[in-house]
Amino acid sequence: MTPTVLVLCTGNSCRSQMAEALLNHDLAGQVHAISAGTKPQPKVADSAIAALKEAGLNTEGLYPKDIDAVMNENIDLVVTVCDNAREICPIFPRSVKRIHLPFHDPHGEPLENFLSVRDDIRARLIPAMREHFGL
Repeated sequence: MTPTVLVLCTGNSCRSQMAEALLNHDLAGQVHAISAGTKPQPKVADSAIAALKEAGLNTEGLYPKDIDAVMNENIDLVVTVCDNAREICPIFPRSVKRIHLPFHDPHGEPLENFLSVRDDIRARLIPAMREHFGL
């Protein structure tokens, strides 16, 4: 069965959304990624969508979700991408392994910063998932 990875941050509008799209693209069929936030924003940041589209990634269906909306999913690994989410990461109904892999928050910054964070996520998160799951 394909493992499910939850990428968790605060707003679920930038980093976690880009991570979800990158994981589902680069590791398609090997992991299933979802994302959520501890205090989700009303929408995914326009620059996050632009950064994903610029890389040819699918942005269909990306929207901010509250952690409560995914709490009962069959999650195999939680990846926190910001310190705040790591500190207040909730207790899941069953024991779930967690790793912390922080990325710069580009919210409110120029598109170039989103592109840089997207590339950083791809460079560090994808290999970390390959290693974690033995892919």
